[in-house]
Amino acid sequence: MDSPTGLEEASVTATATTLQAPPDLPPAHRDPNVLRWLGAFVASLLGDNVYFLTLSWAATRAGSPAQAGLVLAAASVPRAVLMLGGGVVADRFGPRKVVIGSDLMRCVVILAVAGVLAVAHPRVWLLMVVGLVFGTVDALFLPAVGALPARITTLDQLARVQGLRGLASRVATIGGSLLGGLAMALGGSPVAFAVAGTLFAVSLPLLITVRMVPLPDHHRAAAASTPWQDLAAGLRHIRRNRVLALLVLVLTISEMGFTGPLNIGVTLLTGERGWGAAGLGWIVGGFGGGAATAALVLAVRGRIPHAGLVQQGCLALSATALAALAFVPSLAVAVGVAIGIGLTAGLNSALGSALLQTAADPAYFGRITAVSSLFSLGIGPLTYPLTGAAIAAWGTRPVFTASAAIVALGSGIGLCAPSLRHAELPC
Repeated sequence: MDSPTGLEEASVTATATTLQAPPDLPPAHRDPNVLRWLGAFVASLLGDNVYFLTLSWAATRAGSPAQAGLVLAAASVPRAVLMLGGGVVADRFGPRKVVIGSDLMRCVVILAVAGVLAVAHPRVWLLMVVGLVFGTVDALFLPAVGALPARITTLDQLARVQGLRGLASRVATIGGSLLGGLAMALGGSPVAFAVAGTLFAVSLPLLITVRMVPLPDHHRAAAASTPWQDLAAGLRHIRRNRVLALLVLVLTISEMGFTGPLNIGVTLLTGERGWGAAGLGWIVGGFGGGAATAALVLAVRGRIPHAGLVQQGCLALSATALAALAFVPSLAVAVGVAIGIGLTAGLNSALGSALLQTAADPAYFGRITAVSSLFSLGIGPLTYPLTGAAIAAWGTRPVFTASAAIVALGSGIGLCAPSLRHAELPC
């Protein structure tokens, strides 16, 4: 049962032959085409981070804490509901076009909001509309931006590209927070929103110049089908390809274990231990530092042998570290454990994304990215209230231990499946 079926072999072969670019291309970190994509990605992520920070600040000034929470949660619902449809759109029209359209829409909306706030006080209803619009656009943007790397380089460079992507995410998170804070200090919400809109605009000319590897004619012919048929075909492709199905299952289970503790749980843990805001900053910095190190290693090495086994091993180690985080005796040890979680979880995530795109038929990249992102970015945030309520009732130790057990379950499924355990990235 664990050997590839004929359909799976055909899919993997099609991917390898369809997207194989000329052999004289430079490595991804020196490829001008990849670097243009990376620059656009960084600009877009910076804009995202500045936007979210500014929206949070404006929401707390415009209404009550409960209303601010509604504003920040407004994006989650359309993102979760429309994510799978966004994957269909990315595959039908091409991920580059969808990313360009998404960044253009965000640029226009956010600059318009900046103009309104320059002459009027922020209103909760306006900020909620902005959140809903961004959530809808994110449902299109996220599958497309996840599918794009595999269409701009060769298969043997996918791990390196995922490393560059992870590194860019960490840099943008730090840089966006600093830039957003500075912009709000100098000119308030209108200036900060204007900065976010400008960053989205900067990504556009870079994206326009990115070259994509075209799909073969037999894939383009499928465009005559309906969107519902496209979605059903994407789900069938995942179900029939054992490596894809197992990867999606493992990543989904692990995300459901990680999301709550690593977001709201850590904040409550630092409060319980009396480590304060500075302690929270050190722990979150540890996560980011570990994940950035993992991304840098992957970007430099370009490939890690026994990728499937390493990915599942990293997932098991991160589960152990997640449980240990609630039992550590001091802040210094907690920061060290956080670095370990960031390192192992970062490698797991990057290798998982590379393996997904290696095993998939290129015509389905958007839909596969949508399915894998649905739980981490669409449904995962909805577990925050559940995690908070569980910690309030039972404390951090049982909740972190239970969450780590969920992550370990995902790793156990992967380690028990030879097809996933023996999965490799192409040389």
